[in-house]
Amino acid sequence: MARDTARTRQLLLEAATAEFSEHGLSGARVDRIAERATVNKERIYQYFGSKDGLFDAVVAHELGRATADVPIHGSGPEAIGDYAARLLDHVSAHPELPRLMAWEGLVRGVEVAALERRQAHCLDKVTAVQAALPDVSREAAGGLLLSIVTLTDGWHVFPQLAKLFVGEGEAAARARREHVRALATHLATEIQEASRPVSGDGRAR
Repeated sequence: MARDTARTRQLLLEAATAEFSEHGLSGARVDRIAERATVNKERIYQYFGSKDGLFDAVVAHELGRATADVPIHGSGPEAIGDYAARLLDHVSAHPELPRLMAWEGLVRGVEVAALERRQAHCLDKVTAVQAALPDVSREAAGGLLLSIVTLTDGWHVFPQLAKLFVGEGEAAARARREHVRALATHLATEIQEASRPVSGDGRAR
Protein backbone atom coordinates (compact mmCIF):
# COMPACT_ATOMS: atom_id res chain seq x y z
CA MET A 1 0.00 0.00 0.00
CA ALA A 2 2.79 2.41 0.94
CA ARG A 3 4.55 1.56 -2.31
CA ASP A 4 1.38 2.32 -4.29
CA THR A 5 1.02 5.65 -2.50
CA ALA A 6 4.62 6.59 -3.24
CA ARG A 7 4.18 5.60 -6.88
CA THR A 8 1.00 7.66 -7.20
CA ARG A 9 2.69 10.70 -5.64
CA GLN A 10 5.61 10.33 -8.02
CA LEU A 11 3.32 10.10 -11.05
CA LEU A 12 1.52 13.24 -9.93
CA LEU A 13 4.79 15.11 -9.32
CA GLU A 14 6.08 14.19 -12.78
CA ALA A 15 2.84 15.20 -14.49
CA ALA A 16 2.60 18.41 -12.47
CA THR A 17 6.20 19.33 -13.23
CA ALA A 18 5.44 19.23 -16.94
CA GLU A 19 2.12 21.06 -16.57
CA PHE A 20 3.40 23.84 -14.32
CA SER A 21 6.54 24.42 -16.36
CA GLU A 22 4.45 24.75 -19.52
CA HIS A 23 1.52 26.79 -18.18
CA GLY A 24 2.61 28.29 -14.86
CA LEU A 25 0.72 28.20 -11.58
CA SER A 26 -2.29 30.17 -12.84
CA GLY A 27 -2.57 28.44 -16.21
CA ALA A 28 -2.06 24.86 -15.02
CA ARG A 29 -5.15 22.69 -14.77
CA VAL A 30 -5.72 19.96 -12.20
CA ASP A 31 -7.70 17.91 -14.74
CA ARG A 32 -4.77 17.88 -17.16
CA ILE A 33 -2.33 16.89 -14.41
CA ALA A 34 -4.54 14.00 -13.36
CA GLU A 35 -4.94 12.92 -16.97
CA ARG A 36 -1.17 13.03 -17.60
CA ALA A 37 -0.58 10.99 -14.46
CA THR A 38 -3.48 8.61 -15.19
CA VAL A 39 -4.58 9.19 -11.60
CA ASN A 40 -7.92 10.33 -10.17
CA LYS A 41 -7.69 14.06 -9.54
CA GLU A 42 -9.01 13.60 -6.00
CA ARG A 43 -5.59 12.13 -5.18
CA ILE A 44 -4.08 15.58 -5.78
CA TYR A 45 -6.15 17.05 -2.97
CA GLN A 46 -5.58 14.00 -0.79
CA TYR A 47 -1.79 14.13 -1.08
CA PHE A 48 -1.08 17.83 -1.64
CA GLY A 49 -4.13 19.71 -0.35
CA SER A 50 -4.54 22.06 -3.32
CA LYS A 51 -3.09 23.07 -6.67
CA ASP A 52 -0.85 25.54 -4.85
CA GLY A 53 0.32 22.78 -2.53
CA LEU A 54 1.16 20.61 -5.51
CA PHE A 55 3.09 23.45 -7.12
CA ASP A 56 5.07 23.93 -3.90
CA ALA A 57 5.87 20.21 -3.80
CA VAL A 58 7.05 20.28 -7.42
CA VAL A 59 9.33 23.27 -6.82
CA ALA A 60 10.76 21.70 -3.66
CA HIS A 61 11.43 18.43 -5.49
CA GLU A 62 13.15 20.05 -8.46
CA LEU A 63 15.26 22.37 -6.29
CA GLY A 64 16.24 19.49 -4.04
CA ARG A 65 17.34 17.45 -7.01
CA ALA A 66 19.46 20.29 -8.39
CA THR A 67 21.09 20.89 -4.99
CA ALA A 68 21.90 17.20 -4.55
CA ASP A 69 23.03 16.55 -8.11
CA VAL A 70 25.25 19.62 -8.55
CA PRO A 71 27.59 20.17 -5.59
CA ILE A 72 30.60 22.48 -5.66
CA HIS A 73 33.89 20.56 -5.88
CA GLY A 74 37.36 21.92 -5.18
CA SER A 75 38.43 25.47 -4.54
CA GLY A 76 39.29 28.63 -6.42
CA PRO A 77 37.57 30.41 -9.32
CA GLU A 78 38.00 27.36 -11.56
CA ALA A 79 35.86 25.33 -9.15
CA ILE A 80 33.09 27.91 -9.47
CA GLY A 81 33.39 27.83 -13.27
CA ASP A 82 33.15 24.04 -13.19
CA TYR A 83 30.08 24.26 -10.94
CA ALA A 84 28.40 26.69 -13.32
CA ALA A 85 29.07 24.41 -16.30
CA ARG A 86 27.64 21.40 -14.46
CA LEU A 87 24.63 23.42 -13.32
CA LEU A 88 24.01 24.31 -16.96
CA ASP A 89 24.22 20.60 -17.80
CA HIS A 90 21.61 19.91 -15.13
CA VAL A 91 19.12 22.57 -16.22
CA SER A 92 19.63 21.55 -19.85
CA ALA A 93 18.62 18.02 -18.87
CA HIS A 94 15.79 19.36 -16.68
CA PRO A 95 14.65 22.64 -18.26
CA GLU A 96 11.49 22.55 -16.18
CA LEU A 97 13.41 23.94 -13.18
CA PRO A 98 14.31 27.37 -14.59
CA ARG A 99 10.82 27.72 -16.03
CA LEU A 100 9.27 26.87 -12.66
CA MET A 101 11.50 29.47 -10.98
CA ALA A 102 10.43 32.06 -13.53
CA TRP A 103 6.74 31.28 -13.07
CA GLU A 104 7.08 31.38 -9.29
CA GLY A 105 8.73 34.78 -9.45
CA LEU A 106 6.15 36.18 -11.84
CA VAL A 107 3.16 34.99 -9.84
CA ARG A 108 4.38 35.24 -6.25
CA GLY A 109 7.18 37.78 -6.34
CA VAL A 110 9.40 37.37 -3.28
CA GLU A 111 6.89 35.19 -1.42
CA VAL A 112 7.91 31.52 -1.36
CA ALA A 113 6.53 28.46 0.36
CA ALA A 114 8.59 26.64 2.99
CA LEU A 115 10.66 29.78 3.44
CA GLU A 116 12.90 28.51 6.22
CA ARG A 117 13.79 25.33 4.34
CA ARG A 118 14.49 27.24 1.13
CA GLN A 119 16.66 29.72 3.03
CA ALA A 120 18.59 26.87 4.62
CA HIS A 121 19.28 25.31 1.22
CA CYS A 122 20.43 28.64 -0.20
CA LEU A 123 22.65 29.31 2.81
CA ASP A 124 24.26 25.88 2.38
CA LYS A 125 25.14 26.76 -1.20
CA VAL A 126 26.43 30.20 -0.21
CA THR A 127 28.60 28.54 2.45
CA ALA A 128 29.97 26.15 -0.18
CA VAL A 129 30.96 29.12 -2.37
CA GLN A 130 32.68 30.75 0.59
CA ALA A 131 34.59 27.53 1.23
CA ALA A 132 35.75 27.53 -2.39
CA LEU A 133 36.62 31.24 -2.31
CA PRO A 134 38.14 32.16 1.07
CA ASP A 135 37.70 35.76 2.26
CA VAL A 136 34.55 36.22 0.15
CA SER A 137 31.65 37.58 2.20
CA ARG A 138 28.26 35.96 2.43
CA GLU A 139 26.75 38.82 0.42
CA ALA A 140 29.35 38.52 -2.35
CA ALA A 141 28.96 34.73 -2.47
CA GLY A 142 25.20 35.09 -2.71
CA GLY A 143 25.49 37.63 -5.49
CA LEU A 144 27.84 35.34 -7.37
CA LEU A 145 25.39 32.45 -7.07
CA LEU A 146 22.52 34.59 -8.33
CA SER A 147 24.65 35.64 -11.31
CA ILE A 148 25.43 31.99 -12.07
CA VAL A 149 21.77 30.99 -11.85
CA THR A 150 20.90 33.85 -14.19
CA LEU A 151 23.57 32.66 -16.63
CA THR A 152 22.42 29.05 -16.64
CA ASP A 153 18.66 29.57 -16.47
CA GLY A 154 18.45 32.29 -19.09
CA TRP A 155 19.07 29.84 -21.92
CA HIS A 156 15.87 27.99 -21.03
CA VAL A 157 13.70 30.85 -19.82
CA PHE A 158 14.42 32.69 -23.09
CA PRO A 159 14.84 29.86 -25.63
CA GLN A 160 13.75 32.11 -28.49
CA LEU A 161 16.58 34.57 -27.77
CA ALA A 162 19.07 31.76 -27.36
CA LYS A 163 18.12 30.46 -30.80
CA LEU A 164 18.25 33.92 -32.39
CA PHE A 165 21.56 34.96 -30.82
CA VAL A 166 23.47 31.67 -30.77
CA GLY A 167 21.63 29.13 -32.88
CA GLU A 168 21.03 25.45 -32.22
CA GLY A 169 22.91 22.18 -32.51
CA GLU A 170 25.79 20.45 -30.75
CA ALA A 171 28.36 23.10 -31.61
CA ALA A 172 26.16 25.81 -30.12
CA ALA A 173 25.60 23.71 -26.98
CA ARG A 174 29.35 23.21 -26.51
CA ALA A 175 29.99 26.92 -27.01
CA ARG A 176 27.24 27.77 -24.53
CA ARG A 177 28.78 25.54 -21.87
CA GLU A 178 32.24 27.02 -22.33
CA HIS A 179 30.78 30.54 -22.33
CA VAL A 180 29.06 29.93 -18.99
CA ARG A 181 32.17 28.32 -17.51
CA ALA A 182 34.43 31.19 -18.61
CA LEU A 183 32.08 33.91 -17.37
CA ALA A 184 31.56 32.25 -13.99
CA THR A 185 35.30 31.76 -13.57
CA HIS A 186 35.92 35.40 -14.44
CA LEU A 187 33.26 36.63 -12.02
CA ALA A 188 34.64 34.43 -9.24
CA THR A 189 38.16 35.72 -9.90
CA GLU A 190 37.04 39.34 -9.74
CA ILE A 191 35.08 38.81 -6.54
CA GLN A 192 37.90 36.90 -4.89
CA GLU A 193 40.45 39.58 -5.79
CA ALA A 194 38.18 42.34 -4.48
CA SER A 195 37.61 40.45 -1.22
CA ARG A 196 41.22 39.79 -0.28
CA PRO A 197 42.58 41.71 2.73
CA VAL A 198 44.69 44.72 1.82
CA SER A 199 48.24 44.96 3.21
CA GLY A 200 49.86 48.12 4.51
CA ASP A 201 51.15 49.06 1.08
CA GLY A 202 47.64 48.94 -0.37
CA ARG A 203 48.08 45.63 -2.19
CA ALA A 204 45.80 42.65 -1.83
CA ARG A 205 47.43 39.84 0.13
